[in-house]
Amino acid sequence: MLQACLNGARTREECRFLPVSPDELAEAAARAVTAGAEDLHLHPKDADGRDSLEPRVVAEAVTAVRLAVPPGVRIGVTTGAWAAPDPGRRAELVRSWTVLPDHASVNWHEEGAERVAEALLGHGVGVEAGVFSGTGAAGRFRASPLSGRVLRVLAEVTDTDPATAGGTAVALLEELAPTRPPALLLHGEEGGAWPVLRVAVRLGLDTRIGLEDVLVLPDGSPAADNAALVRAARTILTRTG
Repeated sequence: MLQACLNGARTREECRFLPVSPDELAEAAARAVTAGAEDLHLHPKDADGRDSLEPRVVAEAVTAVRLAVPPGVRIGVTTGAWAAPDPGRRAELVRSWTVLPDHASVNWHEEGAERVAEALLGHGVGVEAGVFSGTGAAGRFRASPLSGRVLRVLAEVTDTDPATAGGTAVALLEELAPTRPPALLLHGEEGGAWPVLRVAVRLGLDTRIGLEDVLVLPDGSPAADNAALVRAARTILTRTG
């Protein structure tokens, strides 16, 4: 499965064509799916371009994207602590959502991760457990009573060095063993994005690409949009077989 991560916590200062508004996210999602994305991850943003978990902001983003893509495409959002630092408030906001995504990511190294995950599960929303390299999150996830209830693990390689990111990815997968979940999405970021994607493809794992993770194509040239990144990832998937 190839997921498109449409915007992330980035701002327009980093990427002038970053999709921010619900309409922009909807257009970006439609183009990414046409290019070959099968699943979507997005960060709903408020009027100032900041990530938000407020129910109105989430509802507007999810509704717009859902109307823009085929019914079988699942839509996920973030619950990152930067959007609401207090874990109790994050869980409260999740419980107040009126329009539900299909899944939401929960970063397992963040305080209150299980509390937020339980709020999502109570809503019937699938949990993507974000396990970052270099944080000790793999051990915490393995020990969590919720580890068997998540939709998938997002194995997130934070090593941005293209020369070492692939090795860091393999080490992270080893940290998740022997209780490695059956559904696992492996991805990297910035300079490590394309090397880690190739590791994921080689190992037959789900992966993702998009402007959240990287702004350039495999050859280092700037990506025009999310769809261009998805097309490049599809080329790698096809060539690898």
